[in-house]
Amino acid sequence: MARPKAHVLPDRLKPGLTLVFCGTAAGRQSALQGAYYANRQNKFWRTLYQVGLTPRQLEPKDYPLLWELGIGLTDIAKFHFGMDHQLPLGSLGIGAVKALRARVAKAAPHHLAFTSLKAGRTVLGKSAIAGEQKERWGETRLWVLPSPSPLAANHWDIGPGQALAHAIRAER
Repeated sequence: MARPKAHVLPDRLKPGLTLVFCGTAAGRQSALQGAYYANRQNKFWRTLYQVGLTPRQLEPKDYPLLWELGIGLTDIAKFHFGMDHQLPLGSLGIGAVKALRARVAKAAPHHLAFTSLKAGRTVLGKSAIAGEQKERWGETRLWVLPSPSPLAANHWDIGPGQALAHAIRAER
């Protein structure tokens, strides 16, 4: 997909967040609607509610409300959108990973959760598996979650999301 001059979706990062979710890149529907995880079949918003991270099921257009709950959003590839295999070479490369690390370091959330194995492995290496990772970025605990995308439905498992929500509740 063409590279826009601005981020496809705005980062929702600020200091003091409990949790930041990070995907590989905005999907086509998200880019068109200007909202994170906008595909109607995506399990992201439903899962946040089911595991107790939101008091009600939010809609993609409600993503700015997550800040009130201590939750932020970002992507590795900020200037491209589409399915992972459609992204240009380099859009998930070393430069994008360094930029992500810098953005996360500035916000310093308690938890950073990659919303797919692809995102987690792009940043943390091929050995990353679903669940909490041994590695930390400073004080930030790192998680890899199964993709909520409808294209990954065969690999869906709510368990790592439940473990993340449990870890957050245990800190309160």
